[in-house]
Amino acid sequence: MSAARQQPRTSPGKPKHFILPEGIVSTGFPSVQATCRKIGIEFDPWQVDLNRAVLGKDRFGLYAADTVVMSICRQAGKTFNVGALVFADSIINPGTTTIWTAHRFKVSRETFDEMRALARSPLLAPHIDYDKITTGAGNETIPFRNGSRIVFAARERGAIRGFTKVERLVLDEVQFLKESEMSDLAPTMNQARNPQIIMMGTPPTPVTPGEVFTQLRKDALSGESEDLLYIEYAADPTAPVDVTRDGFWDHVAQANPSFPERTTKRAIRRLRRLLTNDDDFRREALGIWEAASKSTVFEYGVWEAGQREARPIDLGVDALAIATSIDGSMSSIVAAAVDGEEIWLKPLRYGPGTSWVVEEALDLLDEYQVELVVDSKGPAAVLIPELESEGAFLRIASTDNVLDACAKFEEAVKSGRVRYEPAEELTNAVAVAVKRAVGDRWAWGRRKAAGDISPLEGATLAAWAAGEPLVSAYESEESFSVMVF
Repeated sequence: MSAARQQPRTSPGKPKHFILPEGIVSTGFPSVQATCRKIGIEFDPWQVDLNRAVLGKDRFGLYAADTVVMSICRQAGKTFNVGALVFADSIINPGTTTIWTAHRFKVSRETFDEMRALARSPLLAPHIDYDKITTGAGNETIPFRNGSRIVFAARERGAIRGFTKVERLVLDEVQFLKESEMSDLAPTMNQARNPQIIMMGTPPTPVTPGEVFTQLRKDALSGESEDLLYIEYAADPTAPVDVTRDGFWDHVAQANPSFPERTTKRAIRRLRRLLTNDDDFRREALGIWEAASKSTVFEYGVWEAGQREARPIDLGVDALAIATSIDGSMSSIVAAAVDGEEIWLKPLRYGPGTSWVVEEALDLLDEYQVELVVDSKGPAAVLIPELESEGAFLRIASTDNVLDACAKFEEAVKSGRVRYEPAEELTNAVAVAVKRAVGDRWAWGRRKAAGDISPLEGATLAAWAAGEPLVSAYESEESFSVMVF
């Protein structure tokens, strides 16, 4: 897929990403639009653009996109829009089976109730076999007089097995979809002539599966999928979450194409009251994917702002630090350097266990000729005797030192003075880190962290030592020189 097929949109109400499949030569939308008008449904302009692409067809008359993926915030009208498409398609093509699924039964039931209410409209009455609508839990179905049907099911109940010749599969709450569930769903469409899967949801949280959604998004953005339509509505990652902040409503308009005509300011304010977690609000109300996996201990976007692709070429190393996870399963050696007001960080070594740490630390000390910091009360303290016996230039940090280091590190991050090159282990550590109270102060909490934070602990200690250096034992040597990494 060529990059030219992505239509960049940055104005409010337009998708952040609109990536088309290969080979669209026509669209089935005009007939769907005409049918919807007959049953009293009109589409908004953004829905017209979206639906033309969803129903785009190749030269064989098949859907150009056999898979449609929509990342769109809550309260944008996506259920109504896709529901209208499904109703019209069921009327136009007799015998069409559509399965509409959600992760939870509650959501599946709510969607069924909405679609059943729509089916009651007088203009739809000639098409719906209303007396045969089934409402039993797990067996909700809206049948049409021409043999079409819409079946509603919750994936958590495994109610999809046994269906065949499914023409359209709608997967709501796709942020919860697992690969194992997809393997149960996909075979239901094998015997259909022109099947299509429509997936829609909000960006996954760090603790929701999201594996299918995330991979499809990655494929679309990288251009690795030729028969995928990907649409993403999202605000800028730096969008404020305070409804009183300047520019807040502009970001809402960018993320939610139904705002303000159909989704009002009052609705957004209500959603903000319900979603008290800032990252939840960014995902659910603003559609921001970056909120799914970024830092949680710092205000959103502050840590990320410090990332740089490269550091100054002539910048040396001012301090090293060792840190080990609480169970001893992983260890880190991190370097820090001061450049004016900026503090540069770089994890140098990261690996399982502790057996390798002393030897690597000694090699790095020989190379950079700086001090090595170790927390006297931390898991890495077990290495202090061996390091001392090897003559390492150590700075053993007391509890007060560690508390000072944490406070100064946080202040440096918040003030935008911390810089770092991309390092997966450091990014992951920041993403799972938590604080623990120590009297009236705080330190990084190893026990309650959702993963290994040793790279962050090492960075904190190295930054502290780099900003407050001791007189190095190496500085008296004639051969001393600044090494760079």
